[in-house]
Amino acid sequence: MGNSNSVWLSRLRLTDFRNYHQFTLELDGRPVVLTGENGAGKTNLLEAISLLAPGRGLRGIPLADLARFDGAGGWAVATHLQHPDGPVNIGTGLELSADGHPMSGRTIKIDGQVLKGSGKLGHLVQIVWLTPALDGLFTGPASERRRFLDRLIIGFNPGFRHLSGQFERAMRQRNKLLESGSHDDTQFIGLETAMAQTGAALAAARLEAVDGLAKAVLDKWQKPDQQGQQSPFPWSTLTLEGDLEHDLRIMPSSDAEDHYLRTLQSNRERDRAARRTLIGPHRSDFLAGHGPKKMPAKFCSTGEQKALLVGLVLAHAELLRELHGSAPLILLDEISAHLDERRRSALFREILSLSSQAFMTGTDHETFSSFGTDAQYFSLDKATIID
Repeated sequence: MGNSNSVWLSRLRLTDFRNYHQFTLELDGRPVVLTGENGAGKTNLLEAISLLAPGRGLRGIPLADLARFDGAGGWAVATHLQHPDGPVNIGTGLELSADGHPMSGRTIKIDGQVLKGSGKLGHLVQIVWLTPALDGLFTGPASERRRFLDRLIIGFNPGFRHLSGQFERAMRQRNKLLESGSHDDTQFIGLETAMAQTGAALAAARLEAVDGLAKAVLDKWQKPDQQGQQSPFPWSTLTLEGDLEHDLRIMPSSDAEDHYLRTLQSNRERDRAARRTLIGPHRSDFLAGHGPKKMPAKFCSTGEQKALLVGLVLAHAELLRELHGSAPLILLDEISAHLDERRRSALFREILSLSSQAFMTGTDHETFSSFGTDAQYFSLDKATIID
């Protein structure tokens, strides 16, 4: 059951969301297990919950695509959130205009009051997730690893999204100048100054987060659990690779910022030929390694990569609990894939020790048997609870 220091959902209600027409789930704060065949709607429930945090949810797709296929085009997600400061009603969705067309952005309401942005959500509830799409994180493109890292950072620093947006806007404007063939120094200098300021702050925030995560992962590995067992999720080496990050490691931040500005200015001709900015934090890479094996994660087995990811997510959840005083909601889609029984049991013990309301999906109820009565179980079929 949830306690006064926990953040948990006591009710989740969906309207015309994905394959759900009208759906309500009543919860008591325990971890939640959702089982059913593929296409039953398990992942859609996790996606709905992920939209209670800032951003575009665990799949990051256009808002209009979240609407039920044969619905009117709008959708809504509402929840009753239990919080240490008192219960809160949170609602979000895509409303329709007077002519029946979807609005351009999603509406967010807290206790009936419409918010202008999603920033306040990050102060109410923290959400972390792990999906099958992340199974190839260590072997895929650097852009996916940056996106993964940045989502982790937002849990520590909600203002990071705004900072990242400022850098991206300045870079897009500079890229437009490069594409046009412009040689207007005044415009370039203004945009490059903004990029240097926000880019250095962006890289510094990432470095701080990576250092904190690396320490937390190692600490969890070295500290036995409540049963005196060492974690089966190996500690990982974490590094951030990029020119600006390198400079921030060896010189004062003001000098690194100035050096980046000079680099942008001296690289204009090369960037103009490429029609885009070729250096900066948008090109950095977040790299992980298997600590005990001293091996890059991309060369590890699929099971080892999954174990590294789980260890990283658990360490992140622990840090969020220390920072905010309560554990985040944890969304684990098809979590049993690539995890043996020993690691599944250890994962469940970690979730219970965190006092987190985790939502886990799978096709086989038996893979979650280690939870016993410590979890709530729901079987789904065609967006309907059948058990």
